[in-house]
Amino acid sequence: MARRFFCALVVALVLVIPFQLHSQDVVPDTVIAQTGEGIFAILRRTDRNPANFLPDFIALNKHKLGSDSSLVKGQVYLIPPITEESKSEVSTSTVTNEKTVSEASSRMVEPLFGSKYKTITLKDEQLKGAVYYLVSGHSGPDPGAIGQYGPYELSEDEYAYDVTLRLARRLMEHGATVYMIVKDEDDGIRDEPILTLDTDERHYPDKEIPYSQRARLRDRVAVVNDLYSKHQGAYQRMLAIHIDSRSRGENIDVFFYHHMNSVNGRAMATSIHETFTKKYKRHQPNRNYYGSVSSRSSLYVVKYSYPPTVFIELGNIKNEKDQRRFVLADNRQALANWIAEGIISDRNAHK
Repeated sequence: MARRFFCALVVALVLVIPFQLHSQDVVPDTVIAQTGEGIFAILRRTDRNPANFLPDFIALNKHKLGSDSSLVKGQVYLIPPITEESKSEVSTSTVTNEKTVSEASSRMVEPLFGSKYKTITLKDEQLKGAVYYLVSGHSGPDPGAIGQYGPYELSEDEYAYDVTLRLARRLMEHGATVYMIVKDEDDGIRDEPILTLDTDERHYPDKEIPYSQRARLRDRVAVVNDLYSKHQGAYQRMLAIHIDSRSRGENIDVFFYHHMNSVNGRAMATSIHETFTKKYKRHQPNRNYYGSVSSRSSLYVVKYSYPPTVFIELGNIKNEKDQRRFVLADNRQALANWIAEGIISDRNAHK
């Protein structure tokens, strides 16, 4: 009898102790899945970072998940408890890589920016410890939207890429660690009005860009999420930069999307939008700025990327007025400067 009692006690301890250690005596919450909701969405809705809580969610609910870990509308799911170690998405930890400035120098070289712009001088360290993932739209086999500009064709991917390069350089001037997820080793920052279309862009670090749109988006998100996990604990953000395509007569302002459940994504989008509003009042006082901030969680990179993400549309590539925003190098630089200023304001607000 005593032996049977001892064996039962051992089994009970084996079953109970691991859960107590993992949950730190906190009982998991529950949540009901809504229409079209996936694990990322349900974690964001309950203020949990997918990068931290995805494995625990799957472990807690493995018998309730459908194929590809899909959720069932109306099903009750367990939500991993928030512990002291996982309370904050943002940490004060700093992250560096080969592109950040050493203590002994205020200069660095990034060949990706081209011969004219490759040398970067550190202006300050407002963004020290911050990590940014910059994704310019389309590229490789997909040029994106095309606009006719006199005898020339303007391709979305070339102009979005040039603005993204300029933004990357600007962020690095303030001490940020920046990853260009789409890269073209021989373009660099270009000042000519007509940017020649090519298809030799690659995904970070040196991967061929898939032909399929879904495969292309999945690849980009996978790269970002892998890097995000490696920089766990750092302040991390992602920006996707595109140029819209509408009817030729429709002139639009720069506007911003974020995930509906991402508080930090909305905060960064709002900060950049506020910067654009102030800049338009100063530089174009005779016109209103109609750019907006809104949620659009159906966008693949917004929906599935771990870091808080802002998706930016720079204008209508088919509209004559908007085309001036792209073909003039000074205007492309202004776009990058204004976005960077909004990013810095957002970063300072989180310190």
